[in-house]
Amino acid sequence: MFKKILIANRGEIACRVAATAKRMGIQTVAVYSDADANAKHVAACDQAIHVGGSAPKDSYLRWEAIIEAAKATGAQAIHPGYGFLSENEAFANACAKAGLVFIGPPASAIQAMGLKAESKQLMEKAGVPLVPGYHGADQNPELLQREADRIGYPVLIKASAGGGGKGMRAVEKSEDFAAALASCQREAQNSFGDQAVLIEKYVQRPRHIEIQVFGDTHSSVWRYARQLRVPHGARLLGAAPSPKGVGRSACTWHDRSTAQANGRGGCGGCTCRELCGRWYR
Repeated sequence: MFKKILIANRGEIACRVAATAKRMGIQTVAVYSDADANAKHVAACDQAIHVGGSAPKDSYLRWEAIIEAAKATGAQAIHPGYGFLSENEAFANACAKAGLVFIGPPASAIQAMGLKAESKQLMEKAGVPLVPGYHGADQNPELLQREADRIGYPVLIKASAGGGGKGMRAVEKSEDFAAALASCQREAQNSFGDQAVLIEKYVQRPRHIEIQVFGDTHSSVWRYARQLRVPHGARLLGAAPSPKGVGRSACTWHDRSTAQANGRGGCGGCTCRELCGRWYR
């Protein structure tokens, strides 16, 4: 059991981690930017360390400063929360080199599953049905425009390193694509330090099933399903367990996703999604 952890995040997730740690008798260290000096998560922790300017790229994404804060305060582990550094392979490796425990999946699993584009490539190889789209490495804006035109509108632009609903833009017609792409890339760069995107067909009125897959370092695996009553790409209301159950195709997907995660040493949690809906050209 850890005696002290640093929470490399802010807002609600940092407060929730701090509350759980307190119930477990674990001391907590908050990090904060110029803008968050008086934020709730700072007061919720036992200690707080300033890590930089107001923009995330100048504070919460500065993993060198966060590791130094952990070492200076005697923290034994770092909890990344979600977003920011939670899916950053370099950060997970740096924690290990610094003698700190990264509370999350190992770097190898982040490499395999942390980026949406690479995750889709992995699932494609496993034979999992995918929403029509483009998830290639070539990020030339002209190519992305052609791919969107090929897929057919409406499309959804998504930050490959994204999470928490950030870095997504729905595009209804071709002439709006370039501006939406630039906006999405700016948000992705500012929020995740990576402006790479993928493009998907925007699924209208979907049945959206999410499968939470959790694994530990003892090869145990847990899976939970929930249904989201929301448009594709925007999560507003969820019901768990899924009131309509999980179909055979989803179960197959669960098994394949779990096998892929385990094959990469996938302790921690990840989310697999099934979208059932219609798309029109």
